[in-house]
Amino acid sequence: MNIDMLIDGILDSYDRYGLVNRSDTQAFPNRQNVVNVLSDLQTLVFPGFRVAEDIDPINLRYITGQRVNSIIAHLTREIQKALIYTKAQETGEVENIQESHCFKLAEQTAVALIEEIPEIRRKIQLDTLATYGGDPAAKSNEEIILSYPGLEAILVYRIAHFLYKSGVPIIPRIMTEHVHGKTGIDIHPGASIGESFFIDHGTGVVIGETCVIGNNVKIYQGVTLGALSVKKTLQNKKRHPTIEDDVTIYANATILGGETVIGRGSTIGGNTWVTESVPAGSVITQG
Repeated sequence: MNIDMLIDGILDSYDRYGLVNRSDTQAFPNRQNVVNVLSDLQTLVFPGFRVAEDIDPINLRYITGQRVNSIIAHLTREIQKALIYTKAQETGEVENIQESHCFKLAEQTAVALIEEIPEIRRKIQLDTLATYGGDPAAKSNEEIILSYPGLEAILVYRIAHFLYKSGVPIIPRIMTEHVHGKTGIDIHPGASIGESFFIDHGTGVVIGETCVIGNNVKIYQGVTLGALSVKKTLQNKKRHPTIEDDVTIYANATILGGETVIGRGSTIGGNTWVTESVPAGSVITQG
């Protein structure tokens, strides 16, 4: 066996098909770097839960400061790469892209995310309380933070959604797809989700990019909030349903369509297929 020939074949495929993420300024964001930053962000939201740390009132400020500085530095770098790469793809030019301008925008966004952490913590506390109040099996808020995949998916969504709304390309999707792989819960960072959101069990849940979900909504495993059509020409259209406040959607229900509205206080039964709007207070069950 000639190892050099095998290597040559692989290198030739690199030249033919591309898809090599190099380390220069035109590189695509690195998935592992983004995942590492995400882990730090989750720890910033829930200190002491994800990694073993000796936390007391004296060293909490120091630990928090270290983590904040690390997040800003590493996230800025990945956002900068995402901005430069996307700009180059849009314009077809590399030379005219100002790296310093992209760096400034990236740093501003990273700092803005840190500024948003108290608000994210407020929202995730409401999500935790909704989970505790909605699941008889939950024994404590701490148990939910440590072990419930639904809450982890919602937290990552809330972090990624802020970056998505801030115009950051690529990185929000890396974050939500990472937690999708861990939990089986697929929430697009572009979805709009209100407060006190509860996903029970969660495996197989899909929430599309243009979905709008109100407050105090509860959904179970296998629920799909999807599109009636996946044509590329609908990319900039609302394709996914609107779920108003105080709705419960039971396991394996499928709700499709950008014009579909589930009215406030409705209950959607398990294994149902809904493609038309239903008024407030409706109860939809399998016929």
